[in-house]
Amino acid sequence: MATERRYDIVVFGATGFTGQYTVDEVARVAAEEYFTWAIAGRNMSKLQKVLSDSSKRIACNIEETPILIADTSSYQSLVEMAQQAKVILNCVGPYHFYGEEVVKACIEGGASHLDISGEPQYLEKMQLLYNGTAKEKGVYIIGSTGSESIPSEMGLYYTRKQFNGEVASIESFFGVHPGPKGHVFNTGTMESISHVLTNMKEAKTLRQSLFPEPMPESDYHLPRRFPVFFSKEINKWCIPFMDDSATTRTMRDLLTTNRLDKPFKYKAYISVDSFLHLIGVLLLLIVFGIMSQFSLGRSLLMKFPHIFLFGMFKKGGPSKEQIEGTTFSMTFVAHGYKETIKDRVNKKPDKTIITKLVGPEPAYALTPICMVQCAVILLKEKDRIFHKDGGVYPPGAIYEGTTLVDRLQKHNILFSTIE
Repeated sequence: MATERRYDIVVFGATGFTGQYTVDEVARVAAEEYFTWAIAGRNMSKLQKVLSDSSKRIACNIEETPILIADTSSYQSLVEMAQQAKVILNCVGPYHFYGEEVVKACIEGGASHLDISGEPQYLEKMQLLYNGTAKEKGVYIIGSTGSESIPSEMGLYYTRKQFNGEVASIESFFGVHPGPKGHVFNTGTMESISHVLTNMKEAKTLRQSLFPEPMPESDYHLPRRFPVFFSKEINKWCIPFMDDSATTRTMRDLLTTNRLDKPFKYKAYISVDSFLHLIGVLLLLIVFGIMSQFSLGRSLLMKFPHIFLFGMFKKGGPSKEQIEGTTFSMTFVAHGYKETIKDRVNKKPDKTIITKLVGPEPAYALTPICMVQCAVILLKEKDRIFHKDGGVYPPGAIYEGTTLVDRLQKHNILFSTIE
């Protein structure tokens, strides 16, 4: 007998910093979309406080929202949670330590699983190990449904749709714009990034196992960039972004399923307004990168983030005023051809478009919006999803062709073509 699903969505890890803001967003969207939901975690009193605090933040009483007790140290509790839900929103990180057990439990319990990881090792390991069993169960395991990948994945999709020709390359430039109160990141985010840097060799091995065949090569080459450069297209200083594994996996999927005729070159960058700001970012990255390689360094980072990382990370994360005052932007510069051509070698592009994505603070305002809208599409738009039978996928492989871009637009994440 099939297990009765009592809830459409369950927020797991609701007491965490991002989890609390996800609860706010689920409550707001549930009033629009009319789905059932609950929260889950290991401590009843803390979960009750989350509902009380959220009620005050969103000016709506949600204190009677159902609560489930589940803990990453108790696999059976995770399975029981999954058996009661259609979609689990997993906010418990770092996923390198806590993600796999939840994924396994969701597959066994028959619930789809969304997370907000930006950890390539974890994401690619889940695809390598669990894609087959997820398909057998008919559930979706979709990682990185927050600010780590949704802006880039959906920005690339939007840009390609606007191009009206053949895209040869796209470069993206991501920037955060703090308000008068400044901005900081929670130390949980710092811990996740630290483990990404520590386990980069593991990621390379996993990638070779997951994709033994090399990615088809584009016959167009991006312009050569110095590691640090000034972009005349956006008038900002730029450095390369650390990883774009989700977009690479999406491109593989689109090529394999014939939703993309040819690969295009893609490169992501972080952008800042001034050279002085750039120097600060580089110093932060150097210190962070060196200290992350040693257990003592990682321990010092966690204990004294404000000292070693120039106040950019803080236990407890940013204040409400800092979140409300901060915005982000992501600019996409696409080069290509007005008409499809068979051989692009030595053919100079004859068309360029620039698109832009702007929205609220990325880590704790944008992320819950993206994650919740991704969940709603799994509940209400399965007919639009190309992969009908479930599996483990990056976001772009699932959400291209759905109404996700339109849904994000309605929630203050704006896409536009500016040139």
